[in-house]
This record gives sequence, structure tokens and C-alpha cells, in this order.
Amino acid sequence: MHAVVMQSLEEFLSGTLNPAAQRDIQAHLKSCETCRGEIRSMQEVSEFFGSLRPEEPVAPAPGFYVRVMQQVEQQKAVATLGNLFGLDPAFGRRLVFACLLTLAVLGSYLVSRETAYQGGPSPEAIMAQQESPAFDSGAAPDNMLVTLTAYDH
Repeated sequence: MHAVVMQSLEEFLSGTLNPAAQRDIQAHLKSCETCRGEIRSMQEVSEFFGSLRPEEPVAPAPGFYVRVMQQVEQQKAVATLGNLFGLDPAFGRRLVFACLLTLAVLGSYLVSRETAYQGGPSPEAIMAQQESPAFDSGAAPDNMLVTLTAYDH
């Protein structure tokens, strides 16, 4: 019987329960202290919430609705770049994010597929230039050092 009483406590307290069920609950409440305590606590909560209601209705200050409507009109009048194209700002952010993500994916794909990269001469070819007759000129050893330092393995 506790489950039936607990399920219909709100209807019992509001008086919307059918008479037969109300009589059954009242008979159960005479013998069950737990359910009586539950009803007492629900009545206390209901009274507390009832005390929170203001005695008289609260009316807005004169001209409140006019000021609100003026602010709404001012916000509509502000033009932005997104408004020129009829874009919602949230949609614009999503569009920019999607474009950047697409660029990142395509860029990483192109970089990973790059196979025809022309590298500089190998270190062996640079060292072989040391034997050439042009190596004796003054700028040749400096060029060789710069080329060797720029070489990545």
C-alpha cells in the first residue's frame, strides 16, 4: 500500500483524487506513521512555496515595455559584415572553421604525397667538387661549406 500512497500523494493533497482512492489512502494513513510523516512534510513544503508568492502582483515601471522595444530596435539596426550576407554569426564561425579544417586536411595530404622534391646535390657530389679545377678560386670553398651546412639528411 505504501507504493500506491506515494504515487498518489500529490493528487490526494490537491483534492483531485477520486473518492474511493481518497478513502483508501485515509484508512492507510490512520495506521501508517511513515506515510503520515511524508504527507506532513509535503504540506510544509507546499506552505513554504505558498509563502514565497508576493501579496500583490508586481507591475513593471511605467515605460518599461517602450524601453525594451527601443533596445530591440537598436540591436536590429546594427549592421555587421555577416548581416550583409544574411549569415548568422554562429553559422559564420562554423563556416570559417570548416574552411580552415579543409585547408589543413588538403595541405597535409599534399605534403604527404610529395615525392618529386628536388633536393640539392648529395654530400658525395659536393666533396667531388673539391677535386675540380674551379675549387681553387677563392669563393668555391665558402660555397661548398654553405652547401654542406644546408644539406639535410
